[in-house]
Amino acid sequence: MSAETVAADHLPPDKISAFEVAGMLARPERNPGMQRPLTISVGAALVLSRMLAGIIMLVVIWFEWNVIMAAATEAVGKEAMAAVDSDLARLVVIAGGALLCAFDGILAFFVWRGRNLARVLVMILSVVSVSSSFATWWAQDQELTLQSSLLPLALDVLILLALSSRSAAAYARRNERRGGRDV
Repeated sequence: MSAETVAADHLPPDKISAFEVAGMLARPERNPGMQRPLTISVGAALVLSRMLAGIIMLVVIWFEWNVIMAAATEAVGKEAMAAVDSDLARLVVIAGGALLCAFDGILAFFVWRGRNLARVLVMILSVVSVSSSFATWWAQDQELTLQSSLLPLALDVLILLALSSRSAAAYARRNERRGGRDV
C-alpha cells in the first residue's frame, strides 16, 4: 500500500490529514467541469478592489500634485527639482499608475476566468507588495496608517489568502495535463 492510499484511507472525505504526500498536492485535479469556487470570485474581486484603490490614489495625486512637488522640493532641494518639469512629471506618474491599474484589471479578469498563470502572477505581486511594505517599515520606520499603506497591505494579504487556497488552485489547474500545460 502506498503512502498516498494510507493517508486517504483513514480519513473521512471532508478531512485533510496533518501531513500530505507532496505528489498528491502537486497533482492537478483534472475536472474541466468544476464550478468556480468562492475563493476565485473573492480573489478577483479583491484584485479589482486593489485596482479601484489605485484609481482613487491617482485622483488624489492629480489634485494634490502641488503639495507633492513642494514636499519633494523640500526633501531633495530646490537645485535638484529645478530640472524637473512638473506637468510632465505629473503625466508620467499618472500614466504609469493608470497602466498598473489596467494591468490589475486584466489580471482580475483572467483570475476570474480561472487562469493559473494570472493567479500565480497576482500572488507574486502581492508577496512583493507585502514584502516591500515590511522592508520600508523595518528599514525606515515608516508607520503603517490607513491613509498611507494599510489598505493596500490588507488587500494584498486577503488576495494571498483567497488565491492560495486549495480550491482556487484546483480550479485554476482544472484543465492541466499531467505535463503541466494548459489544454
